[in-house]
Amino acid sequence: MRLIIRLAIGAAVFVLASMAPAWAAYPDKPIRILVGFPAGSAGDLLARSVGQKLGERLGQPVLVENRTGAGSSIAAEAVAKAPADGYTLLLSTSANVINQSVSSNLKFDFTRDLAPVMLIGENPVVLIGVASTAPRSIAALVARAKALPDRMTYASSGNGTFTHLYGELFKLTTGVKITHVPYRGSVPAMTDLLAGVVDLSFTPVTPVMAHIKSGRLKALAVIGKSRMAALPEVPTFAEAGIPGFDSALWFGLSAPAGTPPAVIDQLNTELRLVLKMPDVKSQLDMQGITIVADGPAKFRQLIAREHGQWTRIVKAADIKAE
Repeated sequence: MRLIIRLAIGAAVFVLASMAPAWAAYPDKPIRILVGFPAGSAGDLLARSVGQKLGERLGQPVLVENRTGAGSSIAAEAVAKAPADGYTLLLSTSANVINQSVSSNLKFDFTRDLAPVMLIGENPVVLIGVASTAPRSIAALVARAKALPDRMTYASSGNGTFTHLYGELFKLTTGVKITHVPYRGSVPAMTDLLAGVVDLSFTPVTPVMAHIKSGRLKALAVIGKSRMAALPEVPTFAEAGIPGFDSALWFGLSAPAGTPPAVIDQLNTELRLVLKMPDVKSQLDMQGITIVADGPAKFRQLIAREHGQWTRIVKAADIKAE
């Protein structure tokens, strides 16, 4: 009996010893980060900035692969169905949660099939209008919209996009009636806004900052928990008396569900060090991204909270994806 026990213990020790080097050696080959947006986009630039330094720390190349289409769902599905070994990651964004809330035909579940690794940072979103005609404040906007129901318009980059959902959230929260004008992308939407064809738009601040600084566009409020250092005079929605606009456009890193906790922990440790590097901070700052560096638990809470919020908005506004 004692011999059997000794043999069993020895076998267990051998198995554990043979397994340990495999995980201890992670990574022993290149890592891929799939990005659902084109080269040169904010998400692409972030992935390349962070990925290069992460690869240097891990001792293996971190390759960025653009898988565009379906609002980042193509990239997300590819990662969701990849082996859960830490070698295929997703540059996840707010769009992934919104797609889960809007689309009924996705072949994966973002909240179930992907594991949060880290919430990297946020890109503030502002509500803007042409300076010459925009109301002076959120309160004035609400008053004008209520006095002129369905007369005011807001542009979005398409049905079911975050620029659309923020507009519907604003309408439901304030009780105003503003007409949604969907465009095929942000460029034509911004062109018509600048021309005065539409009145308002929710948009990331980076591409419109120059127009705001020049006085051509007016920022009425910023989405987030605090004001922007670059636009200190612009209040948050909470300061303007409008609740529910606390979460800006975010970027994170996700892995296939079932990825070993040790791998996720290692990625977290190295990512925190990467995000403290002055050159990385400078590169992200140039893109208008504020570093957050929240770990898996807080990231998961954010995803769950936003999924609940956007699902309610989609149902209340009867939003259908294009």
